[in-house]
Amino acid sequence: MVSIRPLKKNDAEQLAILANNVNIWNNVRDYFPHPYSIKDAEFFINLTNEENPKLTFGIDFNNCLCGVIGLVKQNDIYKHSAELGYWLGEPFWGKGIATEAVKLISKYGFNELKLQRLFSGIFEYNKSSMRVLEKCGFQLEGISKKGLIKNQKIWDEYRYALLK
Repeated sequence: MVSIRPLKKNDAEQLAILANNVNIWNNVRDYFPHPYSIKDAEFFINLTNEENPKLTFGIDFNNCLCGVIGLVKQNDIYKHSAELGYWLGEPFWGKGIATEAVKLISKYGFNELKLQRLFSGIFEYNKSSMRVLEKCGFQLEGISKKGLIKNQKIWDEYRYALLK
């Protein structure tokens, strides 16, 4: 069973174990620390605990923390939108967990936060994440050609969106 919940201080060790993985880091933004330490996990958990409204959640699978999912609310004329980001620890890949977590946070964003639009940018080589979003009803809006740099290589970014 998949659920999302606020991160707790005692999640730090599991969070650090899962996040300290180059295969995770290769699919997230560079501000995500690598290597990822317990201190990084504690700092991140403390940040999420200050959120009001709550925007960042742990992903649980059978009552075990297996990743993180969150929304970044936009501002000004884009305040009806939020960017969706998520990652799963590698031992949990390929089990349908990300798909269920995206469905849960989409429902939360639309129903609780009253958002009208969610979007996510996916690196061109992350086909699994593209499939997750497509299974959740997100549609490809466009491709930002050579729009990002990761590991000293320039890549396309695929932009997906879901409307309420």
